[in-house]
Amino acid sequence: MEKISQFINTYYLDPIRGDEGYNLVNTFTWAVVLGICIFGVFRLLEKLEVKITPKFVTSLLPFVLAGASLRVVEDSMKDAGLSFFQPPFSYLLITPNIYFLVFAITVACLLISIRVQKAGLVKDYHPVFAGFGLTWFLLNIGTLLYFENVVVPYVPVFVLGAGIGLTFAFYLIARHLKSSIFTDPMNLSILLAHMLDASSTYVGIDIVGGYFEKHVLPSYLIELTNTALVMYPLKIVIFVGVLYALDTQFEKDEESTNLKMLIKMVILILGLAPATRNTIRMTLGI
Repeated sequence: MEKISQFINTYYLDPIRGDEGYNLVNTFTWAVVLGICIFGVFRLLEKLEVKITPKFVTSLLPFVLAGASLRVVEDSMKDAGLSFFQPPFSYLLITPNIYFLVFAITVACLLISIRVQKAGLVKDYHPVFAGFGLTWFLLNIGTLLYFENVVVPYVPVFVLGAGIGLTFAFYLIARHLKSSIFTDPMNLSILLAHMLDASSTYVGIDIVGGYFEKHVLPSYLIELTNTALVMYPLKIVIFVGVLYALDTQFEKDEESTNLKMLIKMVILILGLAPATRNTIRMTLGI
């Protein structure tokens, strides 16, 4: 029992307590948990009769921004010594626990939005749903700007400029090659999210300094090449392989299409969430 307890502490609990990032063991575990959660969410959305369309994904994005900015609020308030943001409560706001918290709040807002539509108060629940997320995000940003100062204002300019520029360049190449997969708006949105993530990692490690990569493979490659520029080709290689497989291997029936869109939505979130958090943290010098 002592060895099991030590194993759990070493690979799961200590990284959460110390916000140390990931190791091979918990990376594999969270990947399995994520896979299980994807199918759980898929069945939940089916039960709610929610179709995973680009419109739904767009209405969900404010919650991604809200969840990412909430993590920065935790960083800021913890430094200020506020009791609610100290252990053990702060553990709820550390990756990966924060994903479950944000998920629960998002589902609650989705249920309320759908009920509002069914009650006949609105014709479409999507704007209501997005409004909840946007309000939450703006409250987080307002809180941060009240307690913190803008320290490195060029960070969001660089992250957005590099991310959009590289995505547009990729689009031009894909259009020249007449690729319908890599000129698809949803697929390009996923690429943009991950180019933003790569840009935030690069500027944090190579330019601003003092930040580090928490994930196992990127961290290894950055150490190997001695630059976070390696994040760009890494992201593109993964992006091309995964999206090509998704768009060529899935069946064309409605259930398969919904599942494919859900997986794409998750991939987009996994890029946009850390990009948002990294950018806000560096901008405010947290």
